[in-house]
Amino acid sequence: MPIISQPHEFNEDDLYVDLRPTIGIPLYLKCEGFNFAGSIKLKAAESMVAAAERSGALRPDSILVESSSGNLGVALSVLAASKGYQFVCVTDSRCNLAAKQLMETLGSQVHTVTELDPEGGYLAARIAHVRELCEGDDRYVWLNQYANPDNWSAHYRTTAPSIDRAFPNLDVLFVGAGTTGTLMGCARYFKRLRPDVRIVAVDAVGSVTFGGPPAPRMIPGLGTGVRPDLLDESFVDDVVLVEEIDTVHACHRLASRGFLFGGSTGTVISGATQWLAANEPGPDVTAVTIAPDLGERYLDSLYQPSWVKRVYRTDALDLTDEMAAHG
Repeated sequence: MPIISQPHEFNEDDLYVDLRPTIGIPLYLKCEGFNFAGSIKLKAAESMVAAAERSGALRPDSILVESSSGNLGVALSVLAASKGYQFVCVTDSRCNLAAKQLMETLGSQVHTVTELDPEGGYLAARIAHVRELCEGDDRYVWLNQYANPDNWSAHYRTTAPSIDRAFPNLDVLFVGAGTTGTLMGCARYFKRLRPDVRIVAVDAVGSVTFGGPPAPRMIPGLGTGVRPDLLDESFVDDVVLVEEIDTVHACHRLASRGFLFGGSTGTVISGATQWLAANEPGPDVTAVTIAPDLGERYLDSLYQPSWVKRVYRTDALDLTDEMAAHG
């Protein structure tokens, strides 16, 4: 029976969903949303804050500041509240309302950027705002999740070994690409210790992370408007790009079977489905992907028919035929 005194001391790291009965493909989904921050970002947040404390960069009077589309902001809000720090999250208009409300409830300030940078979109605008805050007050400490090696090292130490223990015969690992912290931590681990495992990065169409042209993206989580400094493509075997409407379809299919996951999960499952269909590795393949969070923060967006219709110019999703086709 776990007994804890700090919220970051608990994280369910060994829960997997066999997706074969749900979507008809040989894929296991590692669930990372069962902690007090509700996402995998708690691992990166704890790792980066602990390193900043050890180095002396983070002091009792410091003000944490970070750019986040939602999940890392919530994770840092949990840690800041627990440890007694002030925290400012710089986000943009795509951040889910539930995530903003969670951060504010935990005592954090939320700055919402509304104007896009002409070159780097919302992300570049958020980072510019963070830099402005830091330049104006030396109490601000920017962890910089996009370049901080303590981001990927958290997953090298925890997420990847957990998958390795659970699936000693792993063939393919699909990882979504946002800051690329989870991707780089897992890829570095397996390339060093299990080089036979194929690492497939899954990204959103419109993201520039892997050199694609920028385009509007409405679902927070995966994809960037500025290539992350953490990314080293030499550790990645393949890249799959997913249209956002396919993300929505995947999330609704899962929900119709009782599994409510976030947008990033819909994206990686859709990407894994595409890759497995194209490469035909056979029914005995052992494939795993990662669900960064659950779906309750997306109820007013990708699970809301009126939002889907307004954003993607399509009627509310009817998945009856698709579900029948996939069993």
